[in-house]
Amino acid sequence: MATTSKTKPKPNKKTIMWINHFDLLPGDPSVKTSFNAVSSGVGGGLTGLVIESTTTGENAQSGGNKVVHMGLQVPPGYSIHGVRVCYELSSKRSFISQIRLAQVQTPPQSAAVLLDDGTDQTNPGPICVDSAATAVDPSVGEVLLSLRVNFGNTSDKIVVRALGLHLSPV
Repeated sequence: MATTSKTKPKPNKKTIMWINHFDLLPGDPSVKTSFNAVSSGVGGGLTGLVIESTTTGENAQSGGNKVVHMGLQVPPGYSIHGVRVCYELSSKRSFISQIRLAQVQTPPQSAAVLLDDGTDQTNPGPICVDSAATAVDPSVGEVLLSLRVNFGNTSDKIVVRALGLHLSPV
């Protein structure tokens, strides 16, 4: 009887780790998130995290960035080299305007920005895009991911369909 073996990834090979995009939290009260398991209300009916805003622009009411954000859990022994965002827009006038990774410092009173990709993601999609390259060692401190959003109209929706991290062994 012949046996087969599965090929294991090479140690230096980059990989993508998909993370739970439903864990993204609104950064201020003007940003609202929701979901519907049957349809997001945008595009062909696939579920996703629906982002809406009660105000226009990309600045929060408190003066900071209008974002959805989350803390990341990366397996030990891996570094982050970028972010993949899969999304769809109800209108090109509302879009993701920044992908950011920031690392919490010790003591935890500030975070150093290690990825600040300000490329406007205006393709209505559905589409997946990769951020600019970076090198983040998550063993140094908690890594925060934020997607800055810019709304041209309060009736628009941005739907995040999937979210991933480009990783490689250290």
